[in-house]
Amino acid sequence: MQLIDPNHPAYRRLWVRVAIVAVCFGWAVVEFVTGDPFWGVLAGGAGAYSFYILFWTFKRQPPATEPVVQPDAEEEEGPAATAEKPSKDGQAE
Repeated sequence: MQLIDPNHPAYRRLWVRVAIVAVCFGWAVVEFVTGDPFWGVLAGGAGAYSFYILFWTFKRQPPATEPVVQPDAEEEEGPAATAEKPSKDGQAE
């Protein structure tokens, strides 16, 4: 079961991935310093898991570009096809 989807567009930027891992490990340090090792282990585990998913197994994907569609000369609509457009109230003009 994967908790983080590394293919989500939010994780494309490096600073986002670094910030997530740093916050998790930082919170683990805070918990250990304040004397609560249970929550420190949980936050450290979240940091380790996020590091594994967002850095170790992360595969950078190129940005998705849509192909340029050029209209065919045969499919051009003439004035007859545009004359039957419905108006705002749903009736043909």
